[in-house]
Amino acid sequence: MDNRFATAFVIACVLSLISTIYMAASIGTDFWYEYRSPVQENSSDLNKSIWDEFVSDEADEKTYNDALFRYNGTVGLWRRYITISKNMHWYSPPERTESFDVQFMEKFVDPRNHNSGIDLLRTYLWRCQFLLPFVSLGLMCFGALIGLCACICRSLYPTIATGILHLLAGLCTLGSVSCYVAGIELLHQKLELPDNVSGEFGWSFCLACVSAPLQLMASALFIWAAHTNWKEYTLMKAYRVA
Repeated sequence: MDNRFATAFVIACVLSLISTIYMAASIGTDFWYEYRSPVQENSSDLNKSIWDEFVSDEADEKTYNDALFRYNGTVGLWRRYITISKNMHWYSPPERTESFDVQFMEKFVDPRNHNSGIDLLRTYLWRCQFLLPFVSLGLMCFGALIGLCACICRSLYPTIATGILHLLAGLCTLGSVSCYVAGIELLHQKLELPDNVSGEFGWSFCLACVSAPLQLMASALFIWAAHTNWKEYTLMKAYRVA
């Protein structure tokens, strides 16, 4: 194996490993989007009513988002966290309350009115943003197994499949990030942020954004090394036959 191809293979493996770590970290954390709100009055009737609605069994999308806006909530791929101040006398620890099922709720055209019909675009955007990162991670792991087999066989040709899988993984990651951004923007069009409340994309989202180009770069290196090595081997073989 030529040193050029070996170097490209090693660099691609390092990029793949880093992107896998970043992708796994972004999936496992809940700081894709963060809300910032001023300190609330503990005894406020509005805050009390918002919290009572949030912990009730009939909580809907609007209820969850009202709590997110008011209590410095963070939105992950499938979980939403609400940060509660320690000194709220009408609520006792734990400091954070989480919801696992809200991301899979059907989204309505008007979140305030359940009779307004299901918003299919928002519903499937939120579901795709959850599924695509896992597909991406699975493709990279499968590609890593093929790369390991290539090392055992001492051949770069199987790494073409690794490169293709990393390319598909990068596209899935980009798709997930795009679905997430579109979902957040559509949500804010339906439910405007209250005064003095701001929102921004968090570090989990940034990890996913960084992971995508790393996957694509690893894919390019894998495919280039395998294709060029096979091309030179074919030319050398033809030369020997001649």
